[in-house]
Amino acid sequence: VQLQASGGGSVQAGGSLRLSCSASGFAFDSYTMAWFHQAPGKAPQFVAGISWSGTSTHYADSVKGRFTISRDNTKNMVYLQMNNLKPEDTGVYYCAPPDSEWRDRWGQGTLVTVSS
Repeated sequence: VQLQASGGGSVQAGGSLRLSCSASGFAFDSYTMAWFHQAPGKAPQFVAGISWSGTSTHYADSVKGRFTISRDNTKNMVYLQMNNLKPEDTGVYYCAPPDSEWRDRWGQGTLVTVSS
């Protein structure tokens, strides 16, 4: 199993980033996928989730209206479009199925830094 997040970087508040996640080694198109955010010194938190078909999405209240999750099952990819970024969005972002059993299979994540 490989879950490789990319697309992070440093932006100013109000800016945008698009994160990508490449998945392999499992039946990607059968799984709900999610993005998680780990702020410095804190535990990872759910940010957004998308059903296996892509027809259903769910967001943490803190990102509703700013972030959009999507997926491409033909490419085994999940995306997170992040707009109007805030300093509190700073941290490492991971993608994975949301079930706890996947926690030890998360990849390295991608770092997002938002300056005020």
